[in-house]
Amino acid sequence: MDNQNQNVLNDDRIGQLLLKLSLPAFFGMAVMTLYNVVDTIFIGHYVGHLGIAGLSIVFPVQMLSIGIGQMTGMGGASLISRLIGARNIPRAERALGNALTPTVVLSVIMMLAGLANTDFWLNLMGSSETILPYARDYMSIILIGMVFMTIAMTLNTLIRAEGNARIPMFGMIIGAVLNIILDAIFIIPLHMGIKGAALATVMAQLISVLYFMNYYLSGKSFLKIHSRNLIVEWNILKSILAIGVASFARMVAASLSAVLVNRMLVAYGGDFAVSAFGIINRIMMFAIMPGIVIGQGLQPILGFNYGAKRYGRALRAIKLAIAAATACCIGVFLVLYFVPDPFIRIFTTDNELIALGSYAAKRIFFALYLIGFMMVGSIIFQSIGKAVQSFVTAISRPALFLIPSILILPRLWQLDGIWLAFPVTDALTFMLTLALFVPQIRELKSADLLASSP
Repeated sequence: MDNQNQNVLNDDRIGQLLLKLSLPAFFGMAVMTLYNVVDTIFIGHYVGHLGIAGLSIVFPVQMLSIGIGQMTGMGGASLISRLIGARNIPRAERALGNALTPTVVLSVIMMLAGLANTDFWLNLMGSSETILPYARDYMSIILIGMVFMTIAMTLNTLIRAEGNARIPMFGMIIGAVLNIILDAIFIIPLHMGIKGAALATVMAQLISVLYFMNYYLSGKSFLKIHSRNLIVEWNILKSILAIGVASFARMVAASLSAVLVNRMLVAYGGDFAVSAFGIINRIMMFAIMPGIVIGQGLQPILGFNYGAKRYGRALRAIKLAIAAATACCIGVFLVLYFVPDPFIRIFTTDNELIALGSYAAKRIFFALYLIGFMMVGSIIFQSIGKAVQSFVTAISRPALFLIPSILILPRLWQLDGIWLAFPVTDALTFMLTLALFVPQIRELKSADLLASSP
């Protein structure tokens, strides 16, 4: 095994290793999130609240693209980390190739399906007649570049699986900086409006993909991409999908719940409520980031040590990750719950929209401090190859709890019911994740005792 990669994941200093992998993941994900957030900021200031509403309507489509990338990326990463831990490098490289092929195929299929009848999908996702022109302009361009978004998401995760968190971070930073520059050019002097925001996003994601591919093709990567490994092997693909389908199911469920939320917002609050939620949703993307990035930092550590049967180190990594994610989410909760206005003003100067967004934030973020454990808990099951638990924790928040809450609570409290559905969902998801997590920890402790026995 390459000594550099050996040293990265074979480090007894679990806390330092988790920090080393999580910090680049944080910066990488922060700038990746900026793609959508920066678009929203420029659109909010130079197009208006209907432009923000258009972005909010299209967001479920982008979530599906992310879902494909996470399915092949997280599924492939889990398998790759465990194979590296077991020192089976040829099979790890086959897993790498088998993760890339379905990424391209599925994203192209989704692009063609979306372009075939754009207005139908937008109306289905809850667009009103006033929002439709803005949503159509944005979605038609985003769909064309969807393959770049999906591949970038997949490669970002696969590269991290071999213990290299620096390249994914730089790839996302390059794309995000370019996105900001192109947004400013296309929207302000060229007056391209929402089309300019979409074009900037697509071009930036293309550059990120080229940067990631250069990492593999330059020979600097630990695992190599070989053309023969791009031919799908069912046994490997099955192992990838068994774990990765949980991430895809979560994003599909999240996309469906977002569509339902948009439709309910139009019914109970109108276009203004859709715009307010569009802003809150962008803030939420940053709010839940600590739990996600710490989970991403944990994934290669846990997968490697689980594959190497070092269960004691795996347990230490889990405890540190949960403690760190929970502490971060408590801090974020305290800021967003008590002073949401400054963050909402980043996106708009409309006082009515700011007031509605602040009111919604205090209800939506009421249980934000639980998110850290939920996010890390879900990634733990993916990392060690527990397909059933991974699937259940992945879909529980958007499908099992949020969709029923969105359907029931507005009947009792109208628009307030939509806002309150989120903390109710978070509390229920937390309890379910905890119920699945405790037996898994007991299993790891038992395995550690057996491994330690003479």
